[in-house]
Amino acid sequence: MKSLTEYSLKGLNLKNRIVMPPMCMYSADEEGKANDFHEVHYASRAAGGVGLIIVEATGVTPNGRISSNDLGIWSDEHIEGLKRIVEKVHAYDGKIGIQISHAGRKCQSNDEYIVGPSAISYSDKYRVPRELSKDHIRKTVLQFKDAAKRANDAGFDMIEIHGAHGYLINEFLSPLSNRRNDQYGGSCENRVRFLKEILSEVKEVWPDDKPISLRVSADDYTEGGIDKAEMIKIVNLVKEDIDIVHVSSGGVVSAKIDTFPGYQVTHAETIKKMCNVPTIAVGLIKDYDHIEEIVANGRADLVALGRALLREPYLVLNMAYEKGVDISFPRQYERGFL
Repeated sequence: MKSLTEYSLKGLNLKNRIVMPPMCMYSADEEGKANDFHEVHYASRAAGGVGLIIVEATGVTPNGRISSNDLGIWSDEHIEGLKRIVEKVHAYDGKIGIQISHAGRKCQSNDEYIVGPSAISYSDKYRVPRELSKDHIRKTVLQFKDAAKRANDAGFDMIEIHGAHGYLINEFLSPLSNRRNDQYGGSCENRVRFLKEILSEVKEVWPDDKPISLRVSADDYTEGGIDKAEMIKIVNLVKEDIDIVHVSSGGVVSAKIDTFPGYQVTHAETIKKMCNVPTIAVGLIKDYDHIEEIVANGRADLVALGRALLREPYLVLNMAYEKGVDISFPRQYERGFL
């Protein structure tokens, strides 16, 4: 039963291989501050046995939020609320990371304007972004650095850089959304430059013993965009600055995607093999036997369950009970496992 065994990454020791991935709750106030809901939401999954919880996409700047009710980390005023979440999760023997993010051209907050690598809207339903100047790119890089410092001050065990789902970093990485002709556009190396600069600055303030995760979209599902081969190149260019890759797909443009349980696992498997880096697999996974197959066969190191954990906060405990696996659980629930 390998999926319920321990896993270590740098100084982070997880009690099992199951991850709750970042999922927007759209429940913060308009200042981006956490509240009671977030504490209950994340703490319940820790009590339910999840090995690693990653807090939802958290904006490094107000107009980098996906919505006006996303969590923020652009101010020191956000630290207190985030710290309370961390303390609640730690109280139930859980480990917790945070995904820091900039929505780029997919920002739908009420802020005055949005930005992107190029002045191309995501669709007719979105505003046209302002193309980032080099000075503004530098400012944004430093906003990620400041966010990482705040995340450490709040006590998070891991940080995840959001480079997926069509948000700002992903927009720079994909030639479908990046039409620049300077050092941030064109070749793969140039399109990766923005991400490289962010990682370099984050590492200056993020402790060496805490892992850095990178979320990627490994396939744009559109001709001329990123595919697995391109993503292998991208990961190889940054793998010295990260510790694990959280692999999903899509989001930079509207595309037809055939979804089914585990539809993105082959992407994680390919990156793990070709880039020689640990990976997190995700994609409509919900069954214990499926999780076990992925981990036991070495297709990924960790497995993220999104929708399944929204439906059942105690899914891990229930899986262990049904399979007769002895794992730790809150003493208050002991009678349920006799």
